[in-house]
Amino acid sequence: MENSYGKMFRMTSFGESHGSCIGVVIDGCPAGLSVTEQDIQIEVDKRRPGKGVASTTRAEEDKVEITSGIMDGRTTGAPITLVIWNKDIDSSQYEKIKDLLRPGHADYTAHVKYGGYNDYRGGGRFSGRITASFVIAGAVAKKLLKLAGIDIIAHAVEISGITAETMSYDEIRKNVEKNELRCADPKAAEQMLKAIEEARAEGDSVGGLIEGIALNVPVGLGEPVFDTLEGELAKALFAIPAVKGVEFGSGFASSLMRGSENNDPFVVEDGKIVTRTNNAGGILGGISNGMPVVVGVAVKPTPSIAKKQQTVDIVKMENTELEIKGRHDACIVPRAVPVVEAMMAVTLCDFALRAGIIPEVFK
Repeated sequence: MENSYGKMFRMTSFGESHGSCIGVVIDGCPAGLSVTEQDIQIEVDKRRPGKGVASTTRAEEDKVEITSGIMDGRTTGAPITLVIWNKDIDSSQYEKIKDLLRPGHADYTAHVKYGGYNDYRGGGRFSGRITASFVIAGAVAKKLLKLAGIDIIAHAVEISGITAETMSYDEIRKNVEKNELRCADPKAAEQMLKAIEEARAEGDSVGGLIEGIALNVPVGLGEPVFDTLEGELAKALFAIPAVKGVEFGSGFASSLMRGSENNDPFVVEDGKIVTRTNNAGGILGGISNGMPVVVGVAVKPTPSIAKKQQTVDIVKMENTELEIKGRHDACIVPRAVPVVEAMMAVTLCDFALRAGIIPEVFK
């Protein structure tokens, strides 16, 4: 397994869904940064399940503990280790179906790759639960980026085919936390909730789209040709379980445009070079161009559903059927929103350190 990401700001994620804990080791964080457990907890709490129809009933406290690398509220320059202990574990349903391959999950591929020794409980290392460690690392990265003036926000723009209205960045920031779906359009959020309710009532699930936005990104982040900004962002975002597509700016729609439509005209405003439009999503040639970095992330429907599905008993090598019981989200899009923010933050922080925008020691 490869469980580390980043070069100068490097995170190593560990733990499984039903293991004793999950967590992250962060290496390369500059010394002297002010960080508290509460700073990190604020971000982690955004990823916890809500009380609405979209969420699982697994009620983990997700309390973050700092075990190394931070002393007296400041980073020391040593590796930072942060842990969340798993407490609300119920593996009984997984024991009953451990020999049945769950459609849409990594059961089959993990079984073959790791010779059957992989932890199958709750998906083990392949569970969305591991993304709590991503959010922890993202919380530290966000603090570093804030000192460099870079701000990141994500929001749900589509769930079950229902699309939110386009809004300004200020409107998104103002509205995104006002409903459990993290959708900045309240009217669309109501329709989305109804769609999720219908799917859950039918023992099914729905997916959607998330938009991530990074503001005030300076020109020059990215290391072509193999460490391009969009390439590394895509790699980080695809590490989130259930992400099946990533696009930047106009993305796939650009294939339907003419060059005259897709090109972003350059202009000078207030002594700065900017573009009139942002079809490039803030990246040209793999390098940030000073415009907002805008990424679209496609999230598939939760694969754990109550509907009867066809599968295989991997021990008996027989065709059979499966009904998944337990505690599952009917839509994981809202909980993935802070994870998208986190992985964007980790990636941009790494590039900012490479570019020397963030100092190695804070005085």
